[in-house]
Amino acid sequence: MKRVALLCVGLAVGAASAAEAQLTMQMSNGWSFTFSGNVNAFAIYESQDEEGGTLGAPGGLIGIGGKGFSIRTGLLPAFAVFDAKGKEGNTDLGVHFGFAPQIQCGGQAHDCFGANIDMRQVYLTLGGTWGQILAGREIGLFNRQNILTDQTLFGVGATGGINGGGTTLGRIGFGYIYPNFVAQLTYSTPAGRPGQLSIGVFQPASLASDAGVAYDETQIPRLEAEGTYKTGDVMVWVNGTVQNAKNTALDESKTAAGAGGGFRFGRTTFSLTGSGYWGKGIGTTLQFNGVNSGTGGVLDGLGVGADGELRDSYGFIGQVTFTPANSKLTVAGSYGSSYLQATDGEPDFKTENTLISGGIYYQATKSLKVVGEGNFAWTKESVADPEKNQTFAPAFGFMLFF
Repeated sequence: MKRVALLCVGLAVGAASAAEAQLTMQMSNGWSFTFSGNVNAFAIYESQDEEGGTLGAPGGLIGIGGKGFSIRTGLLPAFAVFDAKGKEGNTDLGVHFGFAPQIQCGGQAHDCFGANIDMRQVYLTLGGTWGQILAGREIGLFNRQNILTDQTLFGVGATGGINGGGTTLGRIGFGYIYPNFVAQLTYSTPAGRPGQLSIGVFQPASLASDAGVAYDETQIPRLEAEGTYKTGDVMVWVNGTVQNAKNTALDESKTAAGAGGGFRFGRTTFSLTGSGYWGKGIGTTLQFNGVNSGTGGVLDGLGVGADGELRDSYGFIGQVTFTPANSKLTVAGSYGSSYLQATDGEPDFKTENTLISGGIYYQATKSLKVVGEGNFAWTKESVADPEKNQTFAPAFGFMLFF
């Protein structure tokens, strides 16, 4: 079970370990090549309540009255990971390619050709006793640990839309903002020590609203950082991001920022995890981008209000897991919410997306995990209309790691 858990985390952050890979080839020039990955499939039925009142809430994720069945990939994509590593002098070198396909067509389509492979990771690494530099496309640092400690990484969580394409949302937009896989140059202090710091410059993103106000000139990179510290059974982390962009027509610039953190107390039989974040101008669900209420369509962004000012957003997760001694069965439950608030110059609103998730995870073999999950979620605009849009989505599936 430890092997599978480590591999899953490695796949999620694009750092699948050669020690966990099934296939390793040693080359004559001293380099090694590894191949690893996973395939997962979940059967999901989702039923939204017929009554609700918040369909137009900015950033709302739950619709009204929809029902549907799908067989699809969970929060963790299927992954095919290729690594090549070598050492030249005192420098450790590596390249990494991560393909992340899904198994389903989106939108109830019967046929989908050529659009299901996500080239999620492409990066090189160089390192030594001084640490490591990563250059390329990899998961971001802001809210990274928040998602990697989420139980729904091994399941479904929120679906992100009935009969949707791509992965499910898990708790993305229901407790943390998705870090995304983005171009970056990131330095990390040496691994294997209690504390580690990573800091990087990232491909910048425009700041835009769903009302057409855009700060889209990005002259400087986005900065992101993450610090982790682990001692005994406890791990704590903090992370942050800052992004500046300019509206040339108005000759005005804005700086968006976010901060997150959390802790995890984990033993073989029990774990307790809590995390949270706050942001200004970063939106909700997807960082800097928005999700159209009830449909899953991407908008220009939700971090900027109609008046051009930056909106506040924040969220949290509480999670507990229990594994009986000498058992292959793990039971987990969690509660989390994300909030998006109007600026002072907008009509007042406060959108809430909340998910309660419970799951049973059975390690059938060394590599095969069988998952049963139930997810109850709602969207509420708590200022103008406190009525909830509610949905329930039970799921059952298999995850095979190799």
